Amino acid sequence: MTHFTRPVITVVGGGFAGTALALQLRRQPALAQAEIHLIEPRAVPGPGLAYTARRPEYLLNVRPGSLSLYPDAPQHFADWLRLQPESAAGVPEFAARTTYGRYLHEELTAVLADAGGGAAGVQWHQTTAVAAPLRSGGRREVVLADGTTLLSNFVVLALGNYPPPPPAAPDYRYLHHPAYHADPWATGNLRRIGPDDDVLLIGSGLTAVDVLLALRQDGHRAPITVVARHGRWPKAHGPVGVSYPNFYPELAAETTVSGVLAVFRRHLRTAAAQGIDWRPVLDSLRPDLGRIWAAWPLCEQRRFLRHLVGLWAVARHRSPPGNAEAVEALTAAGLVQLHVGTVREIIPDGDGLRVRVRPHDAPGSWHVARHVVCCAGPLLDYGRIADPLVMSLRDAGHLSPDCLRLGLQTDAHGALRGADGVVSTTLFTLGPSRRPAYFESTAVPELRQQAADLAAEIARRV
Repeated sequence: MTHFTRPVITVVGGGFAGTALALQLRRQPALAQAEIHLIEPRAVPGPGLAYTARRPEYLLNVRPGSLSLYPDAPQHFADWLRLQPESAAGVPEFAARTTYGRYLHEELTAVLADAGGGAAGVQWHQTTAVAAPLRSGGRREVVLADGTTLLSNFVVLALGNYPPPPPAAPDYRYLHHPAYHADPWATGNLRRIGPDDDVLLIGSGLTAVDVLLALRQDGHRAPITVVARHGRWPKAHGPVGVSYPNFYPELAAETTVSGVLAVFRRHLRTAAAQGIDWRPVLDSLRPDLGRIWAAWPLCEQRRFLRHLVGLWAVARHRSPPGNAEAVEALTAAGLVQLHVGTVREIIPDGDGLRVRVRPHDAPGSWHVARHVVCCAGPLLDYGRIADPLVMSLRDAGHLSPDCLRLGLQTDAHGALRGADGVVSTTLFTLGPSRRPAYFESTAVPELRQQAADLAAEIARRV
């Protein structure tokens, strides 16, 4: 334990993970006099990328009872939602993402106000961090883009998800073409698409569902082509209230994917005999998913990523039933056409783009679209991320991508391992960057617990 007269903690990233951590840090009695800095360039801290888009048709894909910021108060968001204008006619089963963004901002604003302009408290810097070199005495000097420097005892990377990598190579001219939409969440991006323009979406996950519904809300009429490697839409949530008993003790000693699947399938049959579908069976293991993943040796983790991750994604990260029904109706009407395959080339063609789609074990075919929207998953490989802070720490050997390229190498507390394998005493992370340890490290229940645990760990070290 190290004693600081006034510890300085810098949290880089003011989305959900950074917000949850700032709130938990302020709850720690040992950190009552701590100077906490939150680095977030967006005009409104708290919502981050995921909950900023101001479109009411973008819905949360989880019911309110699972979205509290605080693990010790699981109904906090649901109670807050009941008092909002959106609930005047009844609490929505799936609230809008923009509503959740407002919740995050309001909770964060309360602790920002507590700072009162003094040194102790949470201070928001509307800029980015570009470097965090280690200085003599063991502290880090966090360098901000506006020229500010923050000499910090602890620095936490809460960087969230990075945009997907370019989907096709080697001709990258399309990246600068107005018909290519690299970021579907960018303000006004989708509204550049005309009602009769041909559109091609890359990916069929939850982002693609949001884009489809947003385009229809804007009056888009033309058929939409969707290209996805596995050709599956997210499964819909089932009815609330159905549960299945946890059976992790039967899996605790399983160190292979096939062994876990065998046990899981046995319980699927047991549940089916009781009239229960697969969803509650899978959900019963939610608290133990990280332990199941960690028990697999590297070769088994690779096997899961190679053969099952696509099926896992659509089963685990589900869609509100209304969204799933809307996609099904659009497909039945011929307005959405889903193609199985990968995008191999994207070539500018006048005002539009030509896209070569290659199905598995087939030569492929060309599609012409006036707009191509990338709805693929985020870039997870920290060896390729071009963020200035990440690059500077990587070049200095202070952070190290994992061998599966899922995120960062850390210890059990989220402290970063450097290229030499040594665990840092000053650098920590939480959120998607911790996928190597947990695999599931993006949803609210996991991230809020990470925030609470990390705040307690930092308080213990102080």
